This record gives sequence, structure tokens and C-alpha cells, in this order.
Amino acid sequence: MFLGNRYEIISKIGSGGMADVYKAKCHKLNRFVAIKVLKPEFSQDQSFVSKFRMEAQSAACLSHPNIVNIYDVGEENGIYYIVMELIEGITLKKYIERRKKLEIRESIEVAMQVARGLEAAHAEHIIHRDIKPQNIIISKDGKVKVTDFGIARAASSQTISSNTMGSVHYISPEQARGGYCDERSDIYSLGITLYEMLTGRVPFEGDSTVAVALQHIQGEMVPPRQYEQLIPISLERIIMKCTQKKPELRYNSATELIEDLKKSLTMPNEDFVKIKQLSSDSPTMIFNGRDVDRIKNETRARTEYDRRAEHAYQMDMEDSEYRNRRDRYGDDDDEDDEDDDMEDTDSRFEKIVTYIGIGVAVVIVLIIGAIGLRACGLFSQTTKESSSAAESSSDTTKTKVINVLGMTYDQASSALRDAGLSIKATYEISEDYPEGQIFEQDLKEGEEVDRSTTVNVKVSTGSGQLTIPSGLTGMTPQEAAQALATAGFTNVSSSYEEENSDSVAAGLVIRSNPDSGTKADKTMEIHLVVSKGPAVVEVEVPSLYGMKEEDARSLLSEKKLTIGDISYESSDEVSSGKIISQSPGSSNKVSEGSKVDIVISTGSSSVKVPDVRWSSLSSATAKLRDAGLEVEVEYEESSSSEKDLVVSQSPSNGSEVKKGTTVTIIIGMGSYETEPATTQAPEETTEDTGDQGAGQ
Repeated sequence: MFLGNRYEIISKIGSGGMADVYKAKCHKLNRFVAIKVLKPEFSQDQSFVSKFRMEAQSAACLSHPNIVNIYDVGEENGIYYIVMELIEGITLKKYIERRKKLEIRESIEVAMQVARGLEAAHAEHIIHRDIKPQNIIISKDGKVKVTDFGIARAASSQTISSNTMGSVHYISPEQARGGYCDERSDIYSLGITLYEMLTGRVPFEGDSTVAVALQHIQGEMVPPRQYEQLIPISLERIIMKCTQKKPELRYNSATELIEDLKKSLTMPNEDFVKIKQLSSDSPTMIFNGRDVDRIKNETRARTEYDRRAEHAYQMDMEDSEYRNRRDRYGDDDDEDDEDDDMEDTDSRFEKIVTYIGIGVAVVIVLIIGAIGLRACGLFSQTTKESSSAAESSSDTTKTKVINVLGMTYDQASSALRDAGLSIKATYEISEDYPEGQIFEQDLKEGEEVDRSTTVNVKVSTGSGQLTIPSGLTGMTPQEAAQALATAGFTNVSSSYEEENSDSVAAGLVIRSNPDSGTKADKTMEIHLVVSKGPAVVEVEVPSLYGMKEEDARSLLSEKKLTIGDISYESSDEVSSGKIISQSPGSSNKVSEGSKVDIVISTGSSSVKVPDVRWSSLSSATAKLRDAGLEVEVEYEESSSSEKDLVVSQSPSNGSEVKKGTTVTIIIGMGSYETEPATTQAPEETTEDTGDQGAGQ
């Protein structure tokens, strides 16, 4: 089966409540893609078709390495489809289930990549509204991508009901209340996801979706370090700031969150995360007209379509609890902006029944009164005039066509639906109307037609030229080529132009040629300009011969050079501590920042042999080694006075030898022949007697 004469359906790879997902091959670009096809039971409902198209239009403008790209959107024989990037990988939910919990650094890296994707979406005023591990894919090469912008919308849009659609375990308090949400709602859900990555659990559990939602609104979150003490303090603080009940207390942007996540990698246990506190005397919030209109639209009564759509989206949830229709919550806030409890459905139903009963009673009373008055002939003339007016308006099966030229598809769809009409669009090039605007309709304004009539319109695809996307700077060439392909360009050159750049790292894209923002035919060849890094500036290496190390460092710094490796050698010509040689040599040209290796003198290589005769073994050894000489010891018989002393040395004292030369010293051992005479007792006695006699 083929779609659009280019997409060959290969196999079904998934199914949700609203659409089926197929693996397909694009024969035009020779690549595999994923195609999301609206289910047949919904394709006949123009309201559902409108929401389906909204999904594509919201996400198609996004081109980022951390977002699943939308390639194409189309309709063929009543089959509505979106062509997306096919990612080979695993959802973060499955990854957590396999690993139980992730390492700290890995969790931070995943969170940063998700935040970068959200940063790009929020810059285009797109809110995801359903950030959860099930909607985050980790590809085989480790790239993290956010998918399923099926309930995303432009931040300024007011077309989606205030009823919550995201998974309840990750839902922000304002979504759980059914209130207005913005970019900070995505940050809350990412904080819950990071909590689960680090602990292997979600912070709030309950027996029902309502119970879990109530905890998001008013429950206290258990700090993640109570489950995992190894979680750094800074990372815990980041999670707690992301998941504050009040949006104004969270990070204002994904950019701020990314900066703190980076700091957490280098300063894990520092308390640098600042969480604002709301004071009791905070000034009254003033809403402008736009805010008032937005709130009114957000709180409008849901149509039957809204209820069916919400049910269909809930069928996409992986947890079985989402397969039951979710209870509806009240969203009335008190004057202090505190979270109120959800209203009970049965209670509301009773109120509605009561109001209906009162209305019916009033109508009955009026009818009885009218009958009575008519019987008295008081309203005969008025009745005739009313009858005439009623006859003119009795045909409720007819409606008048309105003019939708210049509107976007979504604007026209809403306007025609209010008029009781349907819409069917085709897309063509228009030189007069900007891309996305309706430039032709088959039924004229004011024409009376049957209700539910389909108005066929043509939507402009622009002048036939595409705009080269921004944000290519800093991408790898492969990422930039993918971004251009996503934008619709089919001829991106595989050869790159190279330039020096002081601001863009080597190997990354500086710009495209033609440049970003330029209009060009999609078949035009586009070249990427890739950085070679900063331009090379050459300097002359100065002579360092005879300098001390500190002086050499100072001179090299002036030349924007640095000291490289340092080695030491003896020298008879250069005194100790001064430079003997360098590499590269003086007068050579090298680039700024280059290193110069130096050799420092340890002094002369020759020494005079010290005189160690008549020294003890230990004393002689110390003197010789201090002079840089090696020692060898020999022993020989000697007189008693020479025992244990050096009696001779070789080489002799005063000799000039190289450092490291071995000096042999002879240690006296004493004489065996004279030893007995030194111990004769009679001689000692005679000497003593002589001394006594002399004394007499």
C-alpha cells in the first residue's frame, strides 16, 4: 500500500486511541519513516481531523536533535496521516524498568537533552503538555528524543479545552485542576520524570487517577534523598524547584533548568538552587484583556467532540488505569488563589437537574399564561406577526456560507463548525497568499446551503519556496543536514566549505549557504560552512639559552607561548638552574599557544674526589655521595689504630672524575700480631708500681 505515491507501508508498529502507527519507506528520499494514520472511525469527523492536523502543524515547525521530527502531512482518499522520523530505540519508561533506577550522571544527561528539546519547542510557543518517560525515546546511539506532540499546542492558542490530558502520575497541578497551563507545566512533568529516573518510583501513588491528581494539587512530595541518599543535594533541590505547586515558584524556562543541571555536574553538593517564597502580602494580580479572554475560552463547556477526543487520548496511556474515563474536576479558585477540592460529579449533576426542572416549570407557566391570554383575544395581532416571523425562520436545516479566505485552516474549521458546516482542504502553491492561509473556497459567502455541507478550500503552501531554517549554527554537519531535510530541502551538498571561526568550535556548522532565513526552492543545492577553529597566528620563538625557568616563562607569555616539557642534564658550560637547550629552537615560526620544551642544567658533569682517609665508613660514604660519586668498600688488615677507619682510597683525593664514578675505599681491620701485647697484665702492674715509686 502506498500513501501520497511515495510512502510504502511496511508494517504496523503501534496503535493508540486516535491513530495507528506504521513503519514505511519513503521512495522519494530512500529512507524509512514512521507514519501516524488517523483511525477510520475518526476520519469522518471534521473536528477530529482538525485536531489531528493541529498536531502536525504544532510540531512541524520544530527542528531539533532532541525532538522527533515531522517530515510531512497529507490526506489521500479520506486517509489523514503524518510522516515522522523513525527512531530505533527504547522508551525511557522501559529503560527505567530494566535498570530499576539510573545513575546520577546519566539521569542528568537525559534530563538535559529533554530540556533542550523543550527549550526549542517553547521558543516556538509550543507546549508539550504530556511529558513522561513513555514519550521520551533513547535511540541506539544514546540520543534522547521527545516524541508525541499530539496534545501540544501553541502557547497563544485557545482551541484546546482546559480538561487535562496528560498522564496523571506526571501531570502538573494546574492541569489536574483543569486550569490554564504554560511552559512551566512541562518543567513540572520533567521534574517528576527526573525523580523517577533517580529513585525508580513516582512521587505520588493512589487507587485512582483522581486520588493521584489530588496529591499533585495538595500533597507533600517526599524528597528523593529519603529514598536514595546518594542523590546530590543540588540535584534534589532542582527536582523540588521543578515540582513546586505554584508555577511562579518553578523555573521560568527550560534554559534556566539546563544551567542548574550543568552546575549540578560540577558542584553536586552545593546549595545554589534558589526557590522563591510567596509572601503573604504579595500584590494583587492584574489580568489584561487577553488573559481574561483566554480564561473564558479555557473554561467553556465541553462539546461532545471534546469528550470523545479526551477519551481517545486517554486510550493512548500505557497504564491500564487510563483506559477508564477519567473523572472531571472543578477548577474554581478562591480569592487567595489556593487550590480547591474537586467538585463531585454527582453533585453537579443534581444541580443541573434542579436547574432544568426550574426552567421547565417556568416554561410551563408561560405557556399556560399565553394560552389564557390568547383565549381572551388580547394577543391575536401579535400572534399573527410572531407566526409570520417563525415561518421565515422555521427552516433550521439551512445555513449561510461564511467567508474564510485569508484564515488559517484551524481558524476556518472553527468558524465553519460554528456555522454548522464542515471543511475539506487541499494544499497548493499560491503567489498571493502566505503559507498556511486559505486562498480559495468553492462555496460563495452568503450562499444558503444545508447544514453539515462540506466547504472545500485550498490552503497556500507559499510561493513554492521554502525558508532555510535557523539554529544551524553549532550543529554537527549531519544534524544540520537533517534539519534542512526536515524543512523540506532535498539537495543538501555532502561536501562542506570550511572557514576559520573564533566563536564556533572546529567541526561544527557556522552557517548555511544560502544563509538561514533565505527563501529558496526545495531542490536548490545548499552548502554547509563548517568551522576549522580559530585562525592560526604564527609567532617567532625567542632564545631561552642561559635563562632561569621563571624568566623563560615570562618571555614566552609575552609571545603568547607556553613552557612545555622540562628535563634536566649536566653541563660544564651552563651553571646549574639555567636553560641549556630548547625545542623548537629560537627563530622558528610556530602558532600562538604552542609549547616550547626546555632542558635545564644541573651543573658541571665532573667533580673532585674528596679526601676521606682516616674517616669512618659512614662519614666517608656520605662525603662521596654528596659529591655525586658511588662508593665501593674493601677491608684489609692494619694496625689497631687504623681499625674501622679508611686507610686508603682510589681514585685519590683531588682527582677530577665524572659524576657517578665509583670510589673504592679500604677499611682497616686491625693487626692480629700486636693484639695479645696490648692485653698483658704484668706490664700494666709494673707501670702502676713504677708510677708509685716515682711518686715516692
